[in-house]
Amino acid sequence: MGFADHVKEIERVGQGNNTGRDAIVVESWRRCLDTYQLDPAKAREAVIVSQTRLREHRQQAEDLVHIARSGLERLYRQVAEQNYVLLLSDRQGVTVEFLGDPSFNNNLRKAGLYLGSEWAEPRAGTCAVGACIATGEALTIHQTDHFDITHTPLSCTAAPIYDTQGALAAVLDISLLSSPILKASQNMARHLVSSTVRRIELANLMANSRHDLVLRFAGAPEFLDVDPEAAISVDGTGRITGMTHGGARLLAASRGLDWRRTELLIAQPVTDFFEAGLDELASLTRASLPQDRRIAVRDGSTLFAHAIEPQQRTVSVPVARASRQPAAMSSLGGNVPAVDELRRKVTKLAPSRLPILIQGETGTGKEYLARIVHTVSGLSGRFVAVNCAAIPEQLIESELFGHAPGAFTGALAKGRKGLVEEAQGGTLFLDEIGDMPYAAQSRLLRVLAEGEVLPVGGSVPRRVDFRVLSASHRSLNDMVAAGTFREDLYYRLNAAVLSLPPLCEREDLPWLIERLLEKHGTEGRPLRLSSAARLLVLNYPWPGNIRELDNAIAFAAALCDDGLVEVADLPDQLSGMPSILRDDSHQADVRAVLTACKGNVSEAARRLGIDRTTLHRRIRRLGIDRRH
Repeated sequence: MGFADHVKEIERVGQGNNTGRDAIVVESWRRCLDTYQLDPAKAREAVIVSQTRLREHRQQAEDLVHIARSGLERLYRQVAEQNYVLLLSDRQGVTVEFLGDPSFNNNLRKAGLYLGSEWAEPRAGTCAVGACIATGEALTIHQTDHFDITHTPLSCTAAPIYDTQGALAAVLDISLLSSPILKASQNMARHLVSSTVRRIELANLMANSRHDLVLRFAGAPEFLDVDPEAAISVDGTGRITGMTHGGARLLAASRGLDWRRTELLIAQPVTDFFEAGLDELASLTRASLPQDRRIAVRDGSTLFAHAIEPQQRTVSVPVARASRQPAAMSSLGGNVPAVDELRRKVTKLAPSRLPILIQGETGTGKEYLARIVHTVSGLSGRFVAVNCAAIPEQLIESELFGHAPGAFTGALAKGRKGLVEEAQGGTLFLDEIGDMPYAAQSRLLRVLAEGEVLPVGGSVPRRVDFRVLSASHRSLNDMVAAGTFREDLYYRLNAAVLSLPPLCEREDLPWLIERLLEKHGTEGRPLRLSSAARLLVLNYPWPGNIRELDNAIAFAAALCDDGLVEVADLPDQLSGMPSILRDDSHQADVRAVLTACKGNVSEAARRLGIDRTTLHRRIRRLGIDRRH
């Protein structure tokens, strides 16, 4: 099929005609035309993201890649002789792992079958990874099924990987630069990819459920112990804590539910889905033969089950805490009330698509929190971060909204898409929104109100659909009162507010320190703090917040010997603190001063040369009971 014929067929589909394509292809083409406003006559070269962005995506997917690696390598060995390449893409469509023949690297990179390639539908049009993210189903996009003419030589087969909470986590794809004409030639490829995904999900569930009962299921006893079709995990109270995608479909089918509504599955009693009690389910171990481990499902069907006992039986927990958070949520902080409350808010707000304003001092992790909200939201598009304070005022409108060809001196001859459009189907994060010029605020308000963006110098608006998050270290409310920030935009942006405390007020500081020590340590050389260095780090006020702490640990990691950070390895601003903080007798010193002041914190703080808030914090961290 030639270029003109391909474009005409897409246009006919857009007009509602049936051209014989698979329904999944037709639906994707229509999304490309109607939702993403892509032009089938305009070729779109494959996009490889920058090294910085790739590093960010790979770090976020690190745990899954580690668990999946052996399955990926096994699959690649099975298909490599047929010239397939293997891509593992994250939920944003960015390839975070790649296996292919190095001798074809140039051709593969040009075709986008390479590490860092971006295959989300709004960016690449109809493709296997993008359509898989959009539908949540295993599928093949074969040659002219692709929307973009530059991708029509390819044949790509992909299957979704779900996390233990039922959310799409990644996509596994195997692709050919060229392939046989018939699409049916890829049926075996789809079977291999789906089987690999099933094993990866099972390994992930096992890794995250060491202290829960795991139940594996198969339709026939012969496959129960070697290749189960589904699995779930159950806690000590008998409630479901995790599942593979097959497990989600099994549970949903047993009650006539939609497997996509995971809130109807996670944290529910396992006895709601099976005609058996928890003790009976737990007894289905290898102590009996596979054919004797039969279990009745609530829909009247029968399965064979294999129970794997927890490594350590967990203590019963309240129902409200039985549901596990997505992996990204655990990185928000330690298990302290303030962070638990933040997790609760993110869990509720992230899927809602409400605009969220994140408030906090510089360095408290506002962009990091925004990325977690995007990850938990389930949006398939990109996370696009814009630092409004870093873009020159005269360029911010063209950067955000793009520009038409020749719109101004120095503009690209072919025009340019703005960052707002780059966020199509995903999240636009406006950092330091308080620094956006007033004129740009007006244009942003119009985009949010009308769902359309008009490029600088352009005359035809383009439809856009994205979720907006914003952040500021300044009080936007005060700026509205001063007339420097538009009140109507302010209310558009702060449908919900998340606040990040300064580091000096975080009760989980020890947890943060340990995470940063892990981050800056290396394999075989873990980082640790000496007692004196730990006291300094715990008691320093950290005006630069987490960013300053991160830099300090990185600095110490470079200077220390054998991974042990001493006081001398820390930055000067820490090692220059008063000597009362330098030795391990600090707790005794504070106790002595409090005793001399008869428990009067104000007087004790004055004698120590610090303010009352700092002393209260030290009393808590040192575990001193003021009554004694």
